[in-house]
Amino acid sequence: MAVTISDVAKAAGVSPSTVSRALTRPERVDAETRTRIFEQIERLGYQVNRAARGLVTGRTSNLAVIVSDLANPFFPDIVKGVQIRAQRRNLTTLLADSGENPEAELDLVSSLAPQVDGIILCGSRMSDEQLVKARQLATLLLVNRSAVGFPAVTVDNVDGMHQAVRHLRALRHRRIGYVGGPDSSRSHHDRLAGARRAAAHNRMELVELGNVDPSFSGGAAAAHAVLLAEVSAVLTYNDVIAIGLMHRLVGFGVRVPDEISVVGFDDIPLCEMTYPPLTTVRFPRREAGEAAVDQLMRALNGAEPEQDAAPLPTELVVRGSTTRLHVTTQGVLS
Repeated sequence: MAVTISDVAKAAGVSPSTVSRALTRPERVDAETRTRIFEQIERLGYQVNRAARGLVTGRTSNLAVIVSDLANPFFPDIVKGVQIRAQRRNLTTLLADSGENPEAELDLVSSLAPQVDGIILCGSRMSDEQLVKARQLATLLLVNRSAVGFPAVTVDNVDGMHQAVRHLRALRHRRIGYVGGPDSSRSHHDRLAGARRAAAHNRMELVELGNVDPSFSGGAAAAHAVLLAEVSAVLTYNDVIAIGLMHRLVGFGVRVPDEISVVGFDDIPLCEMTYPPLTTVRFPRREAGEAAVDQLMRALNGAEPEQDAAPLPTELVVRGSTTRLHVTTQGVLS
């Protein structure tokens, strides 16, 4: 015989309505009771009747996640965080890749909207005008992007760059470079602004080395510009660019970090596998995915967008790609 919601309620010592509330509006059930209910759901193997719940709530119990480039190792942890939180809420997650194309992203919103209750946009490349059009089709939640009137989960890109620049300042670097990402990326502009402010505050010279594709090949292509700029350290828009840059520099016979220090951003798993391991700023990706589901569900339940929600904190992770700049009394490399 199938396990019923009454069976779960009896085992957890609560009413059936409390179990139902824990499944549909978990934020309205205290943490201890919620944990007890989900423990019994798992123990008893209770399965939610999605069709029946849909008839009552008018919802599909599906969420969609659209990422700008699934091949980018930045995104899987965000998607994992979304799935973990969605599963806890008995929701199914659909995944799509826009290929860094804003028109394709808007088309995906249009095609997915009838199938889901809401859509999470990760690293959206759509313009503000396109986002307004998309909002007319579905309830949206932005991750690593902000726009007026939209609920969003963001991180403190500016402070992340401040941490990275302070680290290089402590290692005696004074002339540093920044290799940017797509000009359409709000994260790129936030990180560049943070690097500019931090460099000015620390009386350092920041050389802006242009924008490249946010990929391994984009980083490799930036190597000539980095060397011609004669900087002792370089910040990059993301880790994949940093890894591509280090690979090409080593191919040119440049020793990292002895001759040039490199700092990435995001802390993807590959950072620990490179040689040397990459110093980077950690983006809390799984936490961002979990927070995205929570905020989207609040929006679906009628809450106003959290325009003043604090961004998630970033953290500098120091590894082997940065080192102290050695200078002689004449000011040249020793």
